[in-house]
Amino acid sequence: MTEPPGCGDTPDPVDALASAWADEVEGTSYVPMAADELQAHLRELAGLVVDAVLADPPRPDAGAEVGRRLVSAHFTGPATLERTVLLLVEALPALLGPGVTPAAHALSGTLAGGYAAALRDRTLDEQEAIRRAVLAARHHTEQALHASEARFRAMFHEAAIGIGLGDMDGRILEVNPAMTRMFGHSADEFRRLTVGDLTHPDDAPSVWRLYERLLRGEIDNFRVEKRFFRRSGKEIVGHLTLSLVRDEEGRPTYQLAMLEDVSERHRLQENLEYQAYHDPLTELANRAKFTERLERVFTREGPDSTRRVGVCFLDLDGFKTINDSLGHGVGDRMLQEVARRLGACATGGELVARTGGDEFVVLVEDSHGVDRLVALAERVLAALAPPLPLAGQELVVGASIGVVEQAVRETTASELMRAADITLYTAKAEGRGRWAVHDPGRDEAETARFTLSAALPSAVAHDEFFVLYQPLVSLADHRVRGVEALVRWQHPRLGVLSPSLFIGPAEETGIVVELGRRVLEYACRDARAWHDEFGDAAPFVSVNVAQRQLAEPGLVAEVSALLDRTGLPPDRLQVELTERALTIDEGAPLKALDGLRAMGVRIAVDDFGTGYSNLSYLRKLPVDVIKLDGSFGEGLREEDLSDPVDERIVGTLVALGHALDLTVTAEGVETEPQAARLRALGCDEGQGWLFAPALPATDIARMLRRGAPLGDPPVRPGGDLLGA
Repeated sequence: MTEPPGCGDTPDPVDALASAWADEVEGTSYVPMAADELQAHLRELAGLVVDAVLADPPRPDAGAEVGRRLVSAHFTGPATLERTVLLLVEALPALLGPGVTPAAHALSGTLAGGYAAALRDRTLDEQEAIRRAVLAARHHTEQALHASEARFRAMFHEAAIGIGLGDMDGRILEVNPAMTRMFGHSADEFRRLTVGDLTHPDDAPSVWRLYERLLRGEIDNFRVEKRFFRRSGKEIVGHLTLSLVRDEEGRPTYQLAMLEDVSERHRLQENLEYQAYHDPLTELANRAKFTERLERVFTREGPDSTRRVGVCFLDLDGFKTINDSLGHGVGDRMLQEVARRLGACATGGELVARTGGDEFVVLVEDSHGVDRLVALAERVLAALAPPLPLAGQELVVGASIGVVEQAVRETTASELMRAADITLYTAKAEGRGRWAVHDPGRDEAETARFTLSAALPSAVAHDEFFVLYQPLVSLADHRVRGVEALVRWQHPRLGVLSPSLFIGPAEETGIVVELGRRVLEYACRDARAWHDEFGDAAPFVSVNVAQRQLAEPGLVAEVSALLDRTGLPPDRLQVELTERALTIDEGAPLKALDGLRAMGVRIAVDDFGTGYSNLSYLRKLPVDVIKLDGSFGEGLREEDLSDPVDERIVGTLVALGHALDLTVTAEGVETEPQAARLRALGCDEGQGWLFAPALPATDIARMLRRGAPLGDPPVRPGGDLLGA
């Protein structure tokens, strides 16, 4: 095979394709053209091909015209089509980029179809000419028997297609050399055969019904494509035209068969079809094949169908790590072994497909209940459990599986796969290496979550978020020392949404970084307004910073620029980070926190005590405040009853904070007895509904103007609770 063009400095892909094409097909067909004429002729066809695959959308049907023009130019050698198709499949992506690969495959298929159709039509024309020659020879026998016989014999013996003559009883009387070469029988062996001896088990009954009608004289000819056996037992596929030869009185006298061997074209078509529906790496069915089979399940069932269908949708756990660390070669061999094991699990005729990357799916038609799917999922996990000997070591690969089994009349193909995708996500969220069964109620929640996740970028762009502030109060005198900025989403349809509904999706999609910037800017502007009005008595503002924000390399520079832009003193800003965000990676957060601390920004650890408390690491962090999670103070709320365990835990955490010279803030303070106990245990600050709910910035300013200590919820003029 000639090296596909594209590796050198080829100025024009059409010229490059035409040159390579000419090299490929030169000598494969008897075309009276010099090399330069051949290339010039093919350049026009190459232009059609390039224009078709680059069109938007691509025009694969242009391949049919190219195939017809090849035949018209007499490029009909046995190897011409094969070399042309293989060249286009390889050369077009090399010349025009891998993005044209699907279009190149599709165009190659239509080219083969157009080529075959044109070749067939030309053959049929030849066959019709032969038939007319036979009739003419028969008609003029008395006048020019010798000349007619000579012409017929020349045509009969030199024809490229197989020709056979039989009587009306089916005995074969004469065959030409092309027919003997095609079947491997000698002419004498053919004369001992009948038409019935050439039957094939795959012959459709309609073929022989047509043959019987021809023998009765009801039709003069018919054409069919059928299989035959060579003398060696090998199969060939032939395009057969069987015609009736009548005598001068119109009575059927002979039957004339003309046969073209189209086996090579069939093999090429089967190969193209296999490539279109199978994954080249694992040889499993691909996404297209799986989708076609699944759609077929739904399209052929009526509304009263009782048929059920199920899928096991699985994704390999940790495959990316293996692929990245050991290389794609090891990853490919792992996928091949996984495919082999999955194929062994499909014992009931299930279809196993690789739908992309490390995702596989098993389709179970006529599932008759979820138990069969669960058993299949168990077999898959058991099959994948033994280590895989790869790269000189034993590698373990697991999988998470989403199991869905439903009645066909209750769902659609797309809904079934959406449910499988959500269920797979659930299996991964529950710890991986396991299966999860489709739960419609859980799917509704996940769908709502995905809907919010998809709407987040637009919501941030359209400024649908606003900030409320909850006071941070000194437990010694109940006066406001700071406020925590709490973001809310003013959803256009669902109303005000709490962070519990959108912070998780925001972190997963990465939009939390931009959202965090907006919240930080809102908070700094409001804090600057308070500082302008109240001076040193103004509260600091505490803003939550997500883990992904902390990992942003430009965080420190952004905060510095924001403080300069708003004029807020750095000591009036406090950033809150979860304990997990601080302990997941020592390098990235420590560098950012050092930079913020150097500017004078306060650092607080939120929800302290609920994560992995690496105390030795905490000592190294530039932290000013720890905020105790509200769950630790729940047992201290009743006036006459206190949980001694909660009291000891809180006392220990307070002592730890003070030992590290940190301010200790208690979250979730709801009752005065709880505030008193926390104050007695040494807590410095409190935050909760006892003092105030989350309020707009204007209500915070009104509260500061009043200047009264907070203990009971403040009351607006007129008696309404602030923020209620």
